[in-house]
Amino acid sequence: MSEEIVNRVAQSKLITFDLEDYYLEGKRVVLDIKDWLFEGFILREKEFRNHVSEHNWEEYQSTFVAINCSTDAIVPGWANMLLASKLQPYAKKVVLGDLEQLETSLYQSVIEEIDITPYKDKFVIIKGCSNKPVPPNAYLWITSRIQTVAKSVMYGEACSSVPLFKKKK
Repeated sequence: MSEEIVNRVAQSKLITFDLEDYYLEGKRVVLDIKDWLFEGFILREKEFRNHVSEHNWEEYQSTFVAINCSTDAIVPGWANMLLASKLQPYAKKVVLGDLEQLETSLYQSVIEEIDITPYKDKFVIIKGCSNKPVPPNAYLWITSRIQTVAKSVMYGEACSSVPLFKKKK
């Protein structure tokens, strides 16, 4: 005699929130300006402006761009601002930093716009594993947002979740 196997996770009132669902599709590019600097360290304005004017900015069409200098050069603020002004007609988003900072900025924008009302008075589990690059800050921000409306917030998978928040009665 065999008993029917019951999927208690499927029958639970848990709502899974997966940050991976909010990953913005699109090409990510790092614009490393070290090669535009004298010996990779010194910004000479005339030479730098020549590189900027000769660069093919159209290659950044519909991309997400992180402006970076991979050497320890001191780059004046106006240089990065000039690059951002050249990228503006083409890139979807421009940040100063590396790919992780770019991803963090993208997620911050998305999380600020998420409608959290469907999670009101619900038991929410924020999925922990992802195949896409979800930055650590995204987990903090979504926890803070959902916590304002949810009955409880957990992290992980339904079979092995870690409780984070429970609304007081």
